[in-house]
Amino acid sequence: MKTMPHHHYTPFAPISLPDRKWPNKVLDKAPMWCAVDLRDGNQALINPMDPERKLRLFNQLVAIGFKEIEVGFPAASQDDYDFTRKLIEENLIPDDVTIQLLTQSREHLIRRSFEAIKGAKKAVVHLYNSTSPLQREVVFGMGRQEVIDLAVEGVNLIRNLAKECDTDIRLQYSPESFSNTELDFSVAICQEVLKAWGASSDNPVILNLPATVESASPNVHADQIEWFCRNLQNSQAAIISLHPHNDRGCAVAAAELGMMAGAARVEGTLFGNGERTGNVDLITLALNLFSQGVDPKLDLSNIQSIVDTYESCSGLTVPPRHPYSGELVFTAFSGSHQDAIQKGLKALKESGATGWSVPYLPINPDHLGRQYETFIRINSQSGKGGVAYILDEKFGLRLPKDIVKDFSQTIQKIADESGRELQPQEIYDAFINYYITPINEVELISYESHPIPDKESICRLIGKLRHGDNEVEFVEKGSGPVSAFVAVLERVLDTKIKINSFEQHGVGEGRDAKAVTYVALSANNKEPCFGVGLHTNTTTSSLEGVIRAVSSSL
Repeated sequence: MKTMPHHHYTPFAPISLPDRKWPNKVLDKAPMWCAVDLRDGNQALINPMDPERKLRLFNQLVAIGFKEIEVGFPAASQDDYDFTRKLIEENLIPDDVTIQLLTQSREHLIRRSFEAIKGAKKAVVHLYNSTSPLQREVVFGMGRQEVIDLAVEGVNLIRNLAKECDTDIRLQYSPESFSNTELDFSVAICQEVLKAWGASSDNPVILNLPATVESASPNVHADQIEWFCRNLQNSQAAIISLHPHNDRGCAVAAAELGMMAGAARVEGTLFGNGERTGNVDLITLALNLFSQGVDPKLDLSNIQSIVDTYESCSGLTVPPRHPYSGELVFTAFSGSHQDAIQKGLKALKESGATGWSVPYLPINPDHLGRQYETFIRINSQSGKGGVAYILDEKFGLRLPKDIVKDFSQTIQKIADESGRELQPQEIYDAFINYYITPINEVELISYESHPIPDKESICRLIGKLRHGDNEVEFVEKGSGPVSAFVAVLERVLDTKIKINSFEQHGVGEGRDAKAVTYVALSANNKEPCFGVGLHTNTTTSSLEGVIRAVSSSL
């Protein structure tokens, strides 16, 4: 085996925080949300969105409930500038929504940004400059003080321009690459930003601490946030915000631990779209909170509509196993999973409990607008529980255990041979074929059932059946039509019949209602055979079930 060149990489240095407090914190409320799909997400697309798709996605974000939406980098992109103007001039921004604009700390970009937001009721101006040693030294050739001066110059300009415009301006500052910046320097530059803005508890600055590149495990990120919060003076004048990226695949965990460590705000995108491996997925983060009984302050009750809008606007696809939102995340193919889900749903229904507790389903898919029939789908890996669930939920057939066991073997054979998933209608058609469709060996042509006067629970069955090429008329007495008919069949077929189980229930409503009868019987002490009757008349359903089971034994 070839050895990977691991020696090229240096492990991330841990944070010295022996008395860290965040591990004992519990998330009990949603953060302030800021969606950056129209800026951070859009710049990561192979084909950036046109104005029509941008507006459609903006409206979707508003409908979900985002109150802060970063709409672009108007000083760096004419498309972003024009879109920002469109939102303002056509009065498309709801009163309770604040747009956010990104700008580097460069004078002409800041001035252009203020031109873009002219006429807006309120806006967040998001100022950033790079602070990590690698960026300072390799990209910009600056020392620490030069980087601080650059940030402060930008803040001063924004403050002066804010006084001259009618828009209610809030400042957000991001030390870009916070995740790879020395903590003492991050605090120092942010401290100067607060001072330059004149920040207070009534006029706080959003200090956004981006994991521009996710370089360490989520616990280290939490340590960074807690260390920063502890050492920031005048902390009541700042709103600590997170902007996790997903290079290590841990952005959601990093955001959760970062909130435990003191952050009150999170920036991210729908389904995690963004540069490289993406931004933190706000949908997953919100539904993680929801699953713990926390109001996410976002409306995700129609997740498929959100997926559809996202896919049509971005040109991307939500993977089928994406947490909560993927097509298959609430679907079980495994037989043991299907059995557990079926029993859990049944127990929950019978208990009348309002809380959600079903094996393998961390939240109720119905709360996201998902349908119950998608929970369980059938392929060669499925078991009897899944087959029973499909027939019950989709077609109202409550199969007895012995027939479930028998039929699941048939379905598994069909799935093995086809090598694909079986649709509910295919399963139903197979059930009809194996248990209801008549076998030509024996056929009930007609019958009448009459009670015998003065004989409680005694009836006389009169009728005609076909056996092979012969028609046989019969008259028989019994404790009921079924027992009388079994006696007829024993005589005509010269066989001993034992009814092992007999169950019946209704299916459908009104004029479409039918009785379904499940029969398991043994003929001449052989292995049990099964038959099902389905008819609007309960007696006819019973006799058809018996004759279908008997025919299977011949």
